[in-house]
Amino acid sequence: MTPVLICYAKCTTCQKAKKWLESQDIAFEERPIKEQNPTETELRAWRERSGLPLRRFFNTSGMLYRDMELSKKLPDMTEEDMLRLLASDGMLVKRPLLISDRQVLVGFREAEWTQALKK
Repeated sequence: MTPVLICYAKCTTCQKAKKWLESQDIAFEERPIKEQNPTETELRAWRERSGLPLRRFFNTSGMLYRDMELSKKLPDMTEEDMLRLLASDGMLVKRPLLISDRQVLVGFREAEWTQALKK
């Protein structure tokens, strides 16, 4: 499976991740998060594959997250409610996401991606 980079074109961190992947000669497909929002099923599978808590999939620095006051609401939400909410709007999802058959990387941290993607 060719890794899929889920990103937002105007996001500078996504742009850095894309340039980094290209500089490392790592083939990938690009998927725009705003136009092709992840589904609940995808998000559930990615969380399980990543081993991360679901809260890590929220874009906590985004305007929508702040406008909805989710920092106050998430602690009382069930995982199903969180999945439903994440699937409702791609702007709530942390980006970039790099999805492969082996792993899911959430957010771009060069050292982490280097370690995870060693050939």
